[in-house]
Amino acid sequence: MQIAIVGGGASGFMAAITAAETFPEARITIFEKNKTVLNKVRISGGGRCNVTHNPSDLRFFIKNYPRGEKLLRKLLHQFDANSTVTWFEKRGVKLKTETDGRMFPVSDSSHTIIECLIKTAKNHQIEIRTSTAIKSFSKVQSDSGQTFNIQLDNEEIIHADRILISTGGYPKASGFDWLQEHDHQIVPPLPSLFTFNTPDSYLLPLAGVSVQDADVRIMGTKHDWRGPLLITHWGFSGPAVLKLSAWGARDLAEKEYQFICRINWVPEMNEQQIREFFVLEKTKAPKQQISSHAKFGLPSRLWKIFAEKAEINEGLRWSDATNKVLNRLAELLSNSQFEVKGKTTFKEEFVTCGGIALTDIDPDTLQSRSVPGLFFSGEVLDVDGITGGFNFQNAWTTGYIAGKNIGS
Repeated sequence: MQIAIVGGGASGFMAAITAAETFPEARITIFEKNKTVLNKVRISGGGRCNVTHNPSDLRFFIKNYPRGEKLLRKLLHQFDANSTVTWFEKRGVKLKTETDGRMFPVSDSSHTIIECLIKTAKNHQIEIRTSTAIKSFSKVQSDSGQTFNIQLDNEEIIHADRILISTGGYPKASGFDWLQEHDHQIVPPLPSLFTFNTPDSYLLPLAGVSVQDADVRIMGTKHDWRGPLLITHWGFSGPAVLKLSAWGARDLAEKEYQFICRINWVPEMNEQQIREFFVLEKTKAPKQQISSHAKFGLPSRLWKIFAEKAEINEGLRWSDATNKVLNRLAELLSNSQFEVKGKTTFKEEFVTCGGIALTDIDPDTLQSRSVPGLFFSGEVLDVDGITGGFNFQNAWTTGYIAGKNIGS
């Protein structure tokens, strides 16, 4: 049996290796259009590779997928984060868990993961062809039954009994045209996991300053997220913003990425509670200069700019502050509003929401409903997770399930 794996990413390698271990008689080839394989693995997590997220109750784990939760609820019962950890440990790669739940190789190098996958693939005699793009494929009748003719971009024709498409997400719908020809419904692809551009923000000079806990809300929608926030030279980033962009991907696209973002910098308190805190400060520290002593654990530079915005001069003490300026400061801390005018995506770590509609595949095997013998895995499906290792877990899980069933 000839199996063609289209796409040399994490999910493609997991599928190829699983297929080789499940169907040892199969001859398996991975086709990758780029010069090297596993490119997203190489650059993810700042070059450390965020392999997965700390294993937890399945009900919690699947809540980290804005799209594809129902499918993954079924598939993760067969291959979850614990399975991923065990899979790599059996092949000599130990993982560690960071305080936020992300899991990385103990080596802190993505090359450890790449070497493991390539070495395991070669041990199973899996052929890896790079700089080889698939142009199209068609199903044909042969003496042994139905097979696929696959046309490469150099016009070479190869044959396969099974095909797995694991090409990742495409930033444009046109990237799915070759699959749409085979009666597959495509959910329009849109960017997910992006940062917010706020070119008119008075906080831009604070690029690099971060807070560990902020609540970010998209005004006019139900979307908000609480977590670490990073001020950048173009706007806002950090886990709170990236996760918020994932959940709001389609709504924000409809708004053409023009919207108002509201931030509460002291999320455990509302505006009234902050005012009451200030009243206590006037009693507890009347002689203390307001702008020189940051409160609520906020970075001093951020606190100072809020004080300036509230028209609190540098020498103003708590005892001399009027209710007017303190109310203004409380509002800034609890209800800062910024006009977002666009987004920024990091090309190398681009994540797509959209892709092959999940109604078009068998949820037990990931085989196409319209083209028997054709399978899908990874981000090419309409499945995507928030930042933190969840997208890689989707890659490992769907690759494993497809590989387990592709030779049946």
